[in-house]
Amino acid sequence: MKYSGWPEKGDLVVGKVDEIEDFGVFVDLEEYEDKRGLVHVSNVASGWIKNVRDHVGVDERVVAKVLDVDESAQQIDLSLKDVNDHQRKEKIQDWKNEQKADNWMEQAFGDDVDAETYAAVANELLAEFGSMYDGFETAAVQGHEALAETDLSDAERDAVVEVARENVSVPYVTVAGYVNLRSPGSDGVDDVRSALEAAGGDNGTVPDEVDLEVTYVGAPEYRLRVQAPDYKTAESHLEAGVERAREAIETAGGTADFHRERRTHEG
Repeated sequence: MKYSGWPEKGDLVVGKVDEIEDFGVFVDLEEYEDKRGLVHVSNVASGWIKNVRDHVGVDERVVAKVLDVDESAQQIDLSLKDVNDHQRKEKIQDWKNEQKADNWMEQAFGDDVDAETYAAVANELLAEFGSMYDGFETAAVQGHEALAETDLSDAERDAVVEVARENVSVPYVTVAGYVNLRSPGSDGVDDVRSALEAAGGDNGTVPDEVDLEVTYVGAPEYRLRVQAPDYKTAESHLEAGVERAREAIETAGGTADFHRERRTHEG
């Protein structure tokens, strides 16, 4: 997607060098429709410049800082020297991410999606998440809940979530803990089984982005394993699962003894 408007003073923009003159460099802005900026020779690099072509070449992709915008004169003044290496790499990565998101939009709504629909969905993602890429990434983790505050239709939310989960690689962490469950009563086996079912949660207790698994290790020990997008979420659901098991077994007159072992990856 290319923006139809104008960049603002201070923005970092991605462009491709179109033309080089002794007085400066003309740059086509990749993110904007039919917008071209000029980097004056004094803003190409620090220090004295003998030959502009020693510093930049035609068709080279660059990151520039917007110094000034004059819409009436259709003029955008840019600087290359005011962008450091960190800013350049970060901006290029953000731009590449938006290219990915642009492709995902076509997957979600079709190659022939009309401009109005595209713009409406894109603007909702931009307003809520700051970028289309961040919108898809959050939708991949949180599902429909991530889009609840947007004005997207149910069908549009379904399309975004489906494509996000097919394409976005989401980093997950794993935490695990062990709980010893004992119930001295005659119904002890059933009591433990009920406690394990409680630990696993029911519909609505554990969100879509969290996977909670309860497995038998060896009586009376059972393992709770939680996979989630971050440690805070994973630990929270691990502790909640243990408390559900503890409450259930203690209600039946039994005991629960929990000890925890944190792991990022498990074989």
